[in-house]
Amino acid sequence: MHDERTRIEERVQRAHEQRIKPAIYAATVPFEVEAWQAPGEPVSFEEAAAARYEPFAMHTPWGPPWGTTWFRMRGQVPAEWAGKRVEAVIDLGFVGDWPGNQAEALVHLVDGRPLKAVNPLNQYVPVANPATGGEQIDYLVEAASNPDILKDNFSRITPMGDKLTAGSAPLYTFQRADLAVLDEEVFHLDLDLQVLRELMVHLPDHEPRRHEILHALDRAMDALDLDDVAGSAAAVREVLAPVLAKPAHASAHTISGVGHAHIDSAWLWPIRETKRKTSRTFSNVTALADEYEDFIFACSQAQQYEWVRDNYPHVWARIQDSVKKGQWAPVGGMWVEADGNLPGGEAMARQLIHGKRFFIEHFGIETKGVWLPDSFGYTAAYPQLAKLAGNDWFLTQKISWNQTNKFPHHTFWWEGIDGTRIFTHFPPVDTYNARFSGEEMDRAVRNYSEKGGGTRSLAPFGWGDGGGGPTREIMERARRLADLEGSPKVVVEHPDDFFAQARAEYPDAPVWVGELYLELHRATYTSQARTKQGNRRSEHKLREAELWATTAALHAPGYAYPYEKLDRLWKTVLLHQFHDILPGSSIAWVHREAEAEYARVAEELEALTAEAVAALGAGSTRAFNTSPYDRSEVVRTADQALAYVEVPANGSAPLAGAGPAQPVRVTGRVLDNGLVRVSVAEDGTLESVLDLRAGREVLASAGNLLRLHTDLPNYWDAWDIDSHYRNRYTDLLEASAIEVVSEDPLEGAIRVTRSFGKGSTITQTISVRADSPRIDFATEIDWHEAEKILKAAFPVDVRAAHSSAEIQFGHVQRPTHTNTTWESARFEVSGHRWVHIAEPGYGVAVLNDSTYGHDVSRTVREDGGTTTTVRLSLVRAPRIPDPEADQGKHRFTYSLLPGASIEDTVAEGYSLNLPLRVADAAGAPEPVVSVDGEHVTVEAVKLADDESGDVVVRLYESGGGRATGVLRTGFPLAGAQVTDLLERPLEDAGVEDGGVPVSLRPFQVLTLRLRRA
Repeated sequence: MHDERTRIEERVQRAHEQRIKPAIYAATVPFEVEAWQAPGEPVSFEEAAAARYEPFAMHTPWGPPWGTTWFRMRGQVPAEWAGKRVEAVIDLGFVGDWPGNQAEALVHLVDGRPLKAVNPLNQYVPVANPATGGEQIDYLVEAASNPDILKDNFSRITPMGDKLTAGSAPLYTFQRADLAVLDEEVFHLDLDLQVLRELMVHLPDHEPRRHEILHALDRAMDALDLDDVAGSAAAVREVLAPVLAKPAHASAHTISGVGHAHIDSAWLWPIRETKRKTSRTFSNVTALADEYEDFIFACSQAQQYEWVRDNYPHVWARIQDSVKKGQWAPVGGMWVEADGNLPGGEAMARQLIHGKRFFIEHFGIETKGVWLPDSFGYTAAYPQLAKLAGNDWFLTQKISWNQTNKFPHHTFWWEGIDGTRIFTHFPPVDTYNARFSGEEMDRAVRNYSEKGGGTRSLAPFGWGDGGGGPTREIMERARRLADLEGSPKVVVEHPDDFFAQARAEYPDAPVWVGELYLELHRATYTSQARTKQGNRRSEHKLREAELWATTAALHAPGYAYPYEKLDRLWKTVLLHQFHDILPGSSIAWVHREAEAEYARVAEELEALTAEAVAALGAGSTRAFNTSPYDRSEVVRTADQALAYVEVPANGSAPLAGAGPAQPVRVTGRVLDNGLVRVSVAEDGTLESVLDLRAGREVLASAGNLLRLHTDLPNYWDAWDIDSHYRNRYTDLLEASAIEVVSEDPLEGAIRVTRSFGKGSTITQTISVRADSPRIDFATEIDWHEAEKILKAAFPVDVRAAHSSAEIQFGHVQRPTHTNTTWESARFEVSGHRWVHIAEPGYGVAVLNDSTYGHDVSRTVREDGGTTTTVRLSLVRAPRIPDPEADQGKHRFTYSLLPGASIEDTVAEGYSLNLPLRVADAAGAPEPVVSVDGEHVTVEAVKLADDESGDVVVRLYESGGGRATGVLRTGFPLAGAQVTDLLERPLEDAGVEDGGVPVSLRPFQVLTLRLRRA
């Protein structure tokens, strides 16, 4: 047989694209269209319905950036269309084929009920099937003219990311608004051809099946009447039916298709637009569920459900109906799909708590898995927290984006820092926006790492990132691929069903221990520093408000615990931990609003805490310690005077008391408090840090060396920092001023000021306080650089085999060498409040109050000694998608802690992030809780969410070893229970001698519910 593949493939392609697709709609009549441009921000349907509309012609430009135009569309179904399937077809002037980042619209009936959305890949709205003829159609269409920020694939700087800079010129040209007859035979022929052509081209040349399909397609084209596609479509389908009917091989891979619509809660659009995106996508999904009984849609992010509930009650009712029918599957059990590294431990717990509670309350469903496809790496704390929240499985996709190393598993057990394991899956289709294309099906099978152990994988299908969701075309593909020779078998099912079957067939799946580090997007630990600082401050202020509100509720008659306010504030903070807000990868509008939200949160939490403290009564000036560790330190009072105070963990003490053991002495550029002696060099770096207790020099060379690197990644400016950034830099060694600013016996301080770059300045106050080895660097930066990153380096004379960085409820160890590509790829890593390095017998920590990114490396000196260098990433200057990212003023503090054990480091990390509060109060009561026992660390103290008055305490083992202790209360205790994260009882905790004995494995998290007598 002659090889005619090229001729046949080209023949089929042309006939398909130029004849068959245009024939899908057999007849059309245009709508009569009028328009009204809403002023400013979006308006309600009621306001839009009452507006005055003007005639609007097709092919007319419309839509300023971030604007909303309402279109009124009126039409009548022709009488001759009776018995046919009629749809409205609307093309707003869509650009490209991505639904999420351009024009979108929600179509309403005139009574306000949303029908369905339209976007580039879903342009139809059902009208009648079958039509009777003569139906009057009257729609109000809310069209959003969102700019295409993704234009040019993020290669160009654009002002379109904020309505303040985007201008007002129209972005789109309206193309089409018609009533149309859908020719169902041609529609199905189009799908038959798509599936067969794509399957064919991805089969190997030597496969007989490829040639069988090829020649069937050739015969089908012979049956096609090019002058009467509709009339011949059935005959063409009849030719193709035998090749579509051949069943899959018995050993064919099975793909569990799960409908999905990844909607970033903010990214290249503001939060207000996401609220509308949810209504559009969820309208489409519920409409599709009405059409396809076998359709199942998995949807996470309780916050998005709440937006729909509050703003689109008709859509909310349709969702509830779909859930009852089993077609809509709430998943994920988190408030939002949060960043996987940066939220604090308690915040990550609250993500799971608030998310799961929402689904239980509103649907009676307890989600069983963590659905987090698109975050930039995943903390090793996740397995334990997920299990403590009642989850059985974990799903993600993003690790497939690794730059250097291919992750070795798709189905595996993931083991966290405490030893907890959770069954985990990475879809080998390598996308969470699948459409069941031939290329995707081929990739899923080729890519699947578990061949011989497992036989199935999961594919989330539907258009996403900016929403859109599954379409009828994707569902039709799934039906054709359910049992088709040459293809994996596709079954649309609930993700819980997939995980149950995958676990049953592969119970001895391999184990991955530790963090799931993404070898990409490492700059998300640093970009948009003010957003990250707002998150860190909010997390700690929430802890503070809950502790003192609990104290007041227990001891202040008449005080009412602010359940509703704390719940609302937590949800605001959780929202902003979304994986494109907290990482700093959103447009300017998003981060401008985030900073304002954090300021409002801080103001409200400050008021709540002050109210709780005031409820304890007036009396003397006291210091309040929110930290879980006793503190003896210097504090600044309201009149800026310094005082020394000793305060118990979670308690308070009067300022009057014993003084420090030794005063601070300032001599020239030397600060000495008897514990450390810090010498500042003429260039403003640290030339020496002597640990007087250990009798050793801490630094191997200049400390607090500020280095400005060129930072232009190959792609994705806000997301990425590539290893070549290290090759070009400038050390900031010129100080414009060095001056002593405090010689107080309680605090010595030297201020260093530098100017550099394009008009940037950095002022650092280096301070040492009495009775503390900690050296603080209070930093103010006025930042005007572009495509740069600023790092602060501490080269320490310690031979550390690994660094330890705090994560949620513990810490992870990372090698300081680069023996393998896995280690080399971790040239930038994340941590929370501290990084610790040590050799046997001596350790040093670097602490921070708002940064996350850092790197640790080591070199061997000529004298044979080893220098281990810790470098904090302070601030970046990416220009895409926010051209003004990080510009302006920043204030934060980081610290060097010589001679530090892990326990010292944990305590000082809390201390730096939870400053003592000074307030007028009466003799305060005993701390709500206190703990006897090393490394048993209290993370949260609050009243139970069910408003029973029980006290809930969350604690964990913080040292990485076993710990025992006794939890004691400052109130009469009647009983104690161990609970899950949702405060549901697991077992009796037991009370002995008025306290609760605790025994913890390494990094174990324990939640106790304490009943008051």
